[in-house]
Amino acid sequence: MLYPISKIYGMGVAVRNKMFEYGMLKQQEFDIPVVVVGNLAMGGTGKTPHVEYIVESMLGRYNIGVLSRGYKRATKGFVLATPQSRPEDIGDESYQIYRKFGPDITLAVCEKRTEGIRKMREINPDLNMIILDDAFQHRYVKPSVSVILTEYNRPIFNDKLLPYGRLREPARALNRADIVVVTKCPVDMKPMQYRIFEENLSLFPFQKLYFSRYNYGHLVPVFPEEAHDIPVLDSQGGDTSILVVTGVANPKPFVRYLRRHKAAVKLKRFTDHHNFSASDMEDIASAFDALPGRRKFIVTTEKDAVRILNNPYFPHQLKKSIFYIPIKVEFIDRGDSELTFGIEKTIRESHLFKS
Repeated sequence: MLYPISKIYGMGVAVRNKMFEYGMLKQQEFDIPVVVVGNLAMGGTGKTPHVEYIVESMLGRYNIGVLSRGYKRATKGFVLATPQSRPEDIGDESYQIYRKFGPDITLAVCEKRTEGIRKMREINPDLNMIILDDAFQHRYVKPSVSVILTEYNRPIFNDKLLPYGRLREPARALNRADIVVVTKCPVDMKPMQYRIFEENLSLFPFQKLYFSRYNYGHLVPVFPEEAHDIPVLDSQGGDTSILVVTGVANPKPFVRYLRRHKAAVKLKRFTDHHNFSASDMEDIASAFDALPGRRKFIVTTEKDAVRILNNPYFPHQLKKSIFYIPIKVEFIDRGDSELTFGIEKTIRESHLFKS
């Protein structure tokens, strides 16, 4: 039943893209580099950690602005992030980025990206690079560099259009990308696995292909003032249980990482960007109480942690027992392995920025 609907959806996407190609819908160019980070599939490819990687790598060389839609925020229109901002004001992912880089970047959310870029530059005229988070399908801004992410375990060449599959656009839309990153790769990737992606993605010679993976950090308390004993995962024995609480699109790599350790792992899964209610918190407390073992604690993702930290319903008695694991992106060394090198090279080669 879903397959015919996906064909109709694909026709609508094709018509819209043709309207941009023929100039019926207008793209706006800006006189500073605009880097778009996006994907073809719905969620779960790791956009936020890759945006953070780009920001951290580019700081010091550029005055950076980060602009996103602010998915599932309670506000509308243009909102500039400030120290008083909350996840419901700017969205959980934007809030996470702002917590890390706050005063070093200008961060805002706006549904209309062209309007958002103009307002950010009015507020901070020194901006000389804009990073658009999740804007590959928002074609009203003409990017200097388009970075597309596809997950190792769910590559776009094995997927179908919505609602039959998870793709927002057909795989051939990859032709608009300058850089493609295969994310969440295993540590022990074999040469054959690289070749599978190289052959099936069928990129043009000018397009760059990178492979990245997550580097998981140590447990960090969600409520630092409450936690007195921070567990170390590698030291946990068989009498330890972990309740994993996630509200992300694809928690499997996160759970897979936790299950490498000796502790028993139970997953409490919610939908992506889930706003935890009072009843959700009661369910979490009940699941925690039911865990076996002498030692038990809760582990959540960094994205979920920012929502839990600001949630008034989280049980006080559990604040000492909940932790998140920060993740960082690292690129697999295959010669030209630095994403930021590829971005800057593409910017230099762009006709708009040639000297």
